[in-house]
Amino acid sequence: MRIIRGDFTARRWRVKRTRQNDKKNVIGARVRKARDSAIPSISQDDLSGRLARLGVQITQTGISKIENGERYLMDYEIVALAKALKVSIAWLFGEKL
Repeated sequence: MRIIRGDFTARRWRVKRTRQNDKKNVIGARVRKARDSAIPSISQDDLSGRLARLGVQITQTGISKIENGERYLMDYEIVALAKALKVSIAWLFGEKL
């Protein structure tokens, strides 16, 4: 809070927040597509287990949030997702192969 020129009116500085309508990642739809098109298909819980074996802890709820664009991803998580789903990182980002 900041006091201005002896006036006891305080100003509060706001932190810019991401709008709720904006997606927080661009790979969520591709993660879901890779899971569903795998033979046999991979459940969110199975994917969470595969990631755990790679040393990355993302719960089933976290996977759901990623697929719905409600969760940010770290670079190492994207690399692990690509390995667990047996797809390329470029494909996750939407490049055609």
